[in-house]
Amino acid sequence: MAALDADRELTSTLHLGLRSVVGNSPADLVDELISQASSEERNVIEGVLAGDGNSAMVIIHRGAQKGARFLVSSDGVAIGRATDSSIFLDDVTVSRKHASIEKVGKRFTFKDLGSLNGSYVNNESVTEKVLISGDAIQIGKFHLLFIGSTLTGEN
Repeated sequence: MAALDADRELTSTLHLGLRSVVGNSPADLVDELISQASSEERNVIEGVLAGDGNSAMVIIHRGAQKGARFLVSSDGVAIGRATDSSIFLDDVTVSRKHASIEKVGKRFTFKDLGSLNGSYVNNESVTEKVLISGDAIQIGKFHLLFIGSTLTGEN
C-alpha cells in the first residue's frame, strides 16, 4: 500500500477568496487608485492612460508588495515565482512560470501558462483574455491592476 501511495502525487487547486470587483466597471478601480495615489503616482498612471498604447502598467493593489509598479512594454512580461520573471511574485501560491502579458496588435493579452492555482481576471477564471484598463488580475495571493492607454480603443 505504501508503494502505491508513493506513486501518486496529490495536488489541489487553492481558492483564495475572490472579492467582488469595486464599482460597476474596471474604470472604477482605476479611478479609485488615482484618488488614493500620491501626486507622483497619479502622474505616472495618468501618463500611461494618455499614452500611445505601446506600453501599459501593472500595479499590485492587494497583497505583499502592494503599490509595486511594473512596466509592460510591447515585448510583454513574464509573471511568476521564477526569479527571472519580469513580474516576480514570491509566494508558493504562484507557479514559477504562472502567466504572461503580451502585446497582440493594439491590445495586451493576459495568458495563464498552465499554472496549478489558475489565474483570474475580474473574478473569472481565465486561460487567455484581452485586457482593458482597470482589469483586476488575481494570481495566487496577489491582486494586480492592469492600466493601459485609453487612446487605443480598449475601453
